[in-house]
Amino acid sequence: MSEMLLEKIKRPQDLRDLDHERLEQLAKEIRERIIKVTSDNGGHLAASLGAVELAIALHRVFDSPRDKIIWDVSHQAYAHKLLTGRNDIFHTLRKMGGISGFTRRRESEHDAVDAGHASTSASYALAFALARDLTGEDYQVVAVMGDGALTGGVAYEALNQIGQHQAKLIIVLNDNGMSISRNVGAMSAYLSQLRLNPGYSHLKRDIKGLLEAVPLMGPRAGQLVHEVKERLRNLFIPESIFEELGIKYVGPIDGHNIRALERDLRLAKGADGPVLLHVVTCKGRGYQPAEECPEEFHGTPPFIIENGKVPKKDVPTFTEVFGRTACEMARNEPRLVAITAAMSLGTGLSDFAREFPERFIDVGIAEQLALALAAGLALRGLRPLVAIYSTFLQRAYDQLIVDICLQELPVILAIDRAGLVGEDGPTHHGALDLSYLRPAPHLTVMAPCDQEELRDMLWFALGLEGPVAIRYPRGVGMSVTVEGPPRELEAGRMQVVREGEEVCLLSVGSMISHALRAAESLEKSGWKPTVVNARFVKPLDLKTLEEMAGRHRLLVTMEDNSLLGGFGEGVAACLAEMGSTCRVLRAGIPDLFVEHGSIGELQRSMGMDGESVAARVIGILEKT
Repeated sequence: MSEMLLEKIKRPQDLRDLDHERLEQLAKEIRERIIKVTSDNGGHLAASLGAVELAIALHRVFDSPRDKIIWDVSHQAYAHKLLTGRNDIFHTLRKMGGISGFTRRRESEHDAVDAGHASTSASYALAFALARDLTGEDYQVVAVMGDGALTGGVAYEALNQIGQHQAKLIIVLNDNGMSISRNVGAMSAYLSQLRLNPGYSHLKRDIKGLLEAVPLMGPRAGQLVHEVKERLRNLFIPESIFEELGIKYVGPIDGHNIRALERDLRLAKGADGPVLLHVVTCKGRGYQPAEECPEEFHGTPPFIIENGKVPKKDVPTFTEVFGRTACEMARNEPRLVAITAAMSLGTGLSDFAREFPERFIDVGIAEQLALALAAGLALRGLRPLVAIYSTFLQRAYDQLIVDICLQELPVILAIDRAGLVGEDGPTHHGALDLSYLRPAPHLTVMAPCDQEELRDMLWFALGLEGPVAIRYPRGVGMSVTVEGPPRELEAGRMQVVREGEEVCLLSVGSMISHALRAAESLEKSGWKPTVVNARFVKPLDLKTLEEMAGRHRLLVTMEDNSLLGGFGEGVAACLAEMGSTCRVLRAGIPDLFVEHGSIGELQRSMGMDGESVAARVIGILEKT
């Protein structure tokens, strides 16, 4: 058996002992390791496979951690983790107590920032470069940014400032034509133009060398070289956005050619001012299923390596039910327009996009634009449906408040991945949405207990004339099938699931399953609890609340949201205003950033599961 090179790489400096033939072997071993661990644990496979050679070249040219390598989002950073001393624990990726799927400062000195959301690396790079210059330190700053990040406005804000400050830093634009879904917009088309004209870079270098070799005399020599280069560039590419911003552009570069990457990285390292290296890679490189379907392997659950298949469950997920219902609604309501922010597959809108392409809008990684666009469409009589992950909706809070709620516009927010999402960790948990949605005037906030109720709520929302937010979790709920016509809902009314006495378990959304388990545990101990499905977080059903508080000693709120500003806090405040003496016990997410792990493990660790809640309730009831 040949020597395994990856096992000998304990720190980035070890790469410098390898020749390029062995570096190619190392790249192969890294891909095999990433594929194996991701097949077991799930994770962001395709992007990391595409950035293997890039990670090797970066760590050969730069001296991490002294030099700062900042990975945007860090979907691409698995090879970086393997090259910075984490190979021995890489099998714990995304497991509770194991290493994160994203860069984390406390995990390694080679991780410059805690990443997880897109388009921020250029901002960090500028900040690090300015801090370096202000404090008199000496190190290189490199931001690795996917081309999908350029669909986000914050990236342009940073590029604008980088050009103005002329700080010495390097931006590596890893261009694979995708973010999560296929990239959209004018910048994507522009990068395609650059990609398809690689001859520009080669000819520019050749013409420059030729002109500089001619023995021209006088001050016109340098100006002539510049003018010829500019005319040549305009022949191939009408304009260079980056150079107009004051950032030197180099590329396109083959992102799987380690020699070429090292050469141009070293050139950029010696340049004054900001440089952008345009690196072209293949998302999913080295694993055929991921190369053929990079969108499906962007973030994947565990899969079978031999064929790339993910074991399917017969039960429809919340996301799948949303997608089906959106199509049903569009067939009945011609004004319905669906909007997503680079997440057509992730939010379940792929079928909608195929069936109603003229009524589907993907704005890229631009959540603020998604909501502002929805507001404008609603003002012109359309019915926008915005599908978005809970954690990403945080980026568009101003548009939610000012553009949608202030104007009382009929926009439906379908908020996927609400609550705990599991292995993606603190940057992706939707733990705060109820806390930031509840204060928004005019906004109706709902949470379905299962997939069937999600369908009912979507149809209900379509009939309202104001803004509506429906938040639902990742994965499946209690519904085995979703069949028949949607059921009618009464606005603002809770649902009593089972009648009891002494204690009332008041649950939000998918926490109903834990409420029912808690009820079973309590019954075994001699108590007969009431279980209520809240349905509406705003407006609260004050009549049912008053009734429950009047005939129970203890009211327990159960939510998969932060306890600060959440549903339980709202219930407690309402009961206090009523003058109720009923005791309130709140179960939910405490005031902390929740780490990664399976959803069940995380819920148990915070006392949110049915058994933990039952134990707390029994302790209180027995004492009182």
